[in-house]
Amino acid sequence: MQYVIPAWELPSVPVVGTRDRFPVRHIYCVGRNYAEHAKEMGGDASREPPFFFTKPADSVVPVVPPEVGQVPYPLSTKNFHHELELVVAIGRSGVRIAPGDAQGLIYGYAVGLDMTRRDLQNEMREKKRPWDIGKSFAHAAPIAPIHPASKTGALTHGEIALDVNGEKRQRGDLRDMVWAVPDMLAFLSQMYRLEPGDLIFTGTPAGVGPVVVGDRLDGRIEGLTPLSIEIVPARD
Repeated sequence: MQYVIPAWELPSVPVVGTRDRFPVRHIYCVGRNYAEHAKEMGGDASREPPFFFTKPADSVVPVVPPEVGQVPYPLSTKNFHHELELVVAIGRSGVRIAPGDAQGLIYGYAVGLDMTRRDLQNEMREKKRPWDIGKSFAHAAPIAPIHPASKTGALTHGEIALDVNGEKRQRGDLRDMVWAVPDMLAFLSQMYRLEPGDLIFTGTPAGVGPVVVGDRLDGRIEGLTPLSIEIVPARD
């Protein structure tokens, strides 16, 4: 096939213990899926239906330890926030699935960061406009290597934690999710056909906050490869 412009490289994420890579098709993110984070964002911690937003596939920044990934401070923001999350990688197609069947769609898990231009997100929310501009931009989804679910089993509990410059910022447990992963996937599959290559960012615990150029972020989830990034100056 011949393209009229040069084709870009397919976004992908390394798979732990192999030379294989997971091709990224689409990124879905669930909002306010930890009660304490919902409260700190001024929301209701009750078990309302989950809501989702998306990021482009090319926002992924694969980081393989001991590498420290570089994330440029993005354009048009003065309030750049971190949100540490469990990422679910989809390996099988599914639509209108039941929670009991959701695990069969999962290829694996990884540690990820949903980086957010909070001031732009809040501005759009106040105007009742879509807030994609606060979530969808280059380098908005750093991610560590994926662990196959065949090796980890279903992840239902375990510490999730983020340090910034060695100081504690976020602490929680996967069991604290308002919507567990199977329920989340079942709900999402009522609206979209989940396909191999999709990534699902599953929400963040309380403690989100701003970062600036020079900050180092170290995120970890029990049983998975940790993720480390540094915020670097904006690129022209």
